[in-house]
Amino acid sequence: MTERAILAGGCFWGMQDLIRKLPGVVSTRVGYTGGNVENATYRNHGTHAEAIEITFDPEATSYRRLLEFFFQIHDPTTLNRQGNDLGLSYRSAIYYLDETQKSVALDTIADVEASEIWPGRVVTEVEPAGAFWEAEPEHQDYLERFPNGYTCHYPRPGWVLPRRAAAE
Repeated sequence: MTERAILAGGCFWGMQDLIRKLPGVVSTRVGYTGGNVENATYRNHGTHAEAIEITFDPEATSYRRLLEFFFQIHDPTTLNRQGNDLGLSYRSAIYYLDETQKSVALDTIADVEASEIWPGRVVTEVEPAGAFWEAEPEHQDYLERFPNGYTCHYPRPGWVLPRRAAAE
């Protein structure tokens, strides 16, 4: 049985390219969520965030592990921005599918805050998942088709998120 996760952390191309390679990730697709427009598109996505929907095998990886990687590959302290990408579309957000995911998200954010790995306060939104509008085909798997294409996401070698003493 698989589970789903929906994350927004800036341009969806870079997130998809890195997350798809994680052990336990079965599939990914990019799209728009968290906003006010039905049938969102690249040209008309209103207040939606660019996001990635991840289908994963919980026997091979945990939701917590996906979130730890998410916090490693994007800066969760920049409001509505990642790298050169500015605007509400590029916000940091976790869209939870159940109360367990919400709890894990809040606990992981507390660990990120306590670790002081990032130089500011975490601004990642934690909201219930709503409609996910799949992005156009040209946005899916973009960096596989254009390996030198734009991205502002990258793994940070040696980045390990410690757990707060209170959480152990």
